[in-house]
Amino acid sequence: MLALGRAARAAARQVANSPSARRDAALTAMAEALRAQAPAILAANEADLADARAAGQAASFIDRLALDPARLEAIAAAVAEIAALPDPVGRVLAQWTRPNGLEFERVATPLGIVAVIFESRPNVTADAGALCLKSGNVAILRAGSDSFRTASAIAEAMQAGLADAGLPREAIQLVPTRDRDAVGAILAGLGGNVDVVVPRGGKSLVARVQADARVPVFAHLDGNCHVYVHAAADLAMARSILLNAKLRRTGVCGAAETLLVDQACAGTHLAPLVQSLLDAGCEVRGDAATVAVDPRVVAAGEADWATEFLDRIIAVKVVDGLDAAIAHIEAYGSHHTDAIVTADEAAAERFLAEVDSAIVVHNASTQFADGGEFGFGAEIGIATGRMHARGPVGVEQLCSFKYRVHGRGQVRP
Repeated sequence: MLALGRAARAAARQVANSPSARRDAALTAMAEALRAQAPAILAANEADLADARAAGQAASFIDRLALDPARLEAIAAAVAEIAALPDPVGRVLAQWTRPNGLEFERVATPLGIVAVIFESRPNVTADAGALCLKSGNVAILRAGSDSFRTASAIAEAMQAGLADAGLPREAIQLVPTRDRDAVGAILAGLGGNVDVVVPRGGKSLVARVQADARVPVFAHLDGNCHVYVHAAADLAMARSILLNAKLRRTGVCGAAETLLVDQACAGTHLAPLVQSLLDAGCEVRGDAATVAVDPRVVAAGEADWATEFLDRIIAVKVVDGLDAAIAHIEAYGSHHTDAIVTADEAAAERFLAEVDSAIVVHNASTQFADGGEFGFGAEIGIATGRMHARGPVGVEQLCSFKYRVHGRGQVRP
């Protein structure tokens, strides 16, 4: 592991100083390699899936792990889309001149070496590797044992693209072991050769990374996302947004886990929304008002309001107005993604201003919490902290900055 870190640091110097055209050429070659090596990647994925099914993994886990030709093509297309993004490195973020004639520039620079620790999502291998390269960084990727074969096959295609463009293969390295001690070595910093860690996985993984890492972390602990149906919400719009936010893909971090319905519209909106969820095969755990509208509703417990179900389960509560909705989200939410459905612009503005989440949404699904949907090409993760990066972490968020100062012989008195 220490040798892997040293190789990454050596590659980082080359990548950080490489021209944008070379990095883009590597990304384009990666996309083509992913397509060319599709049979090998899909075969590796089928072997991982067979093990996961034999181990009795949940359907949501299988969905996160599974690839098919369409999903693999989407991964390749995302890499190509990242190549087409503007170069984030070297951007002049600010510039000014002092009275003494010194000229200052704040300029975007790569972070350095980004370690990504992930579990079952094989697309993270390509997304993270591509985003790091585009932003002039080097990636160390540690896949979970469940996706190890698939991640290895994808990483091989990514390294082929690097070699085609004349960049070091060590710019994207997959940790070549399933040994869990590798995670501890990464969190310790690999002898000073890790600059930031990004965990992508379940709550236990993220909690361990946040507790043990000796380097900065970009992460969210969980995605307890809310849809609040305000008094001025259109029912048809609310139903469409809710069903998409909850059921499009239940295993993603942007899936809605709690529905809040304003008391002022509960008489007209609560029953139709709950019945639509139930009819779509979603279990509803509700407060007393929600239990009363349909016998299929299960009474919610206190823990349900703070649970990221990642399944076809949702908690539903009637709240007494906007203030109560915001208070509930603050008390039980995870500062990830929360949405309001309303035709009242003033209410929407208050919600967007006062809900302290990385992503706040008006009249749209929480499942847009994705770097690709933001126009970032992809994302390396969602960050809910308040330092540096917040929300989807794309190429711009993978940059730091330095100051360039230009003088004409000035000395300080």
